[in-house]
Amino acid sequence: MRIIKILNSLEISWSREKILTKIKNGHSTDEIINEFLIKNKEQIKELNTLLRPEDIDLLNKVEILSTCEAKLINKINNLNYLKNKDKHYKINEKQLSLPNRIPANKISLFMVNWSNKILIISLLTISAIALSKQAWA
Repeated sequence: MRIIKILNSLEISWSREKILTKIKNGHSTDEIINEFLIKNKEQIKELNTLLRPEDIDLLNKVEILSTCEAKLINKINNLNYLKNKDKHYKINEKQLSLPNRIPANKISLFMVNWSNKILIISLLTISAIALSKQAWA
């Protein structure tokens, strides 16, 4: 049960809206990550003590999934850049504004939300299995 509380607390601390605001304000990703790690140091230490080898393996697979999604987003952005470059090197401001790029935003939000939900559901499932094994032992 502690792991669920820790995961929920960490998820609240990692607010996407706040992170996007920091990125828009010029903060680097390393700076954002280091700040998060410092603010949540104790919870992360406790989480690490609760993780089993199979949980760590799952986290590694989620990391690979996130890297794959980031590469996909990068490729999609590169395709859009090349298409715009072919149109006489003009950048249309309507294409750059966030409200008009809803399909791309929806894809990235879907991927991010999906991978977060998979991670949380997987960790909860692993915890439930571990607890049920302890109950039967």
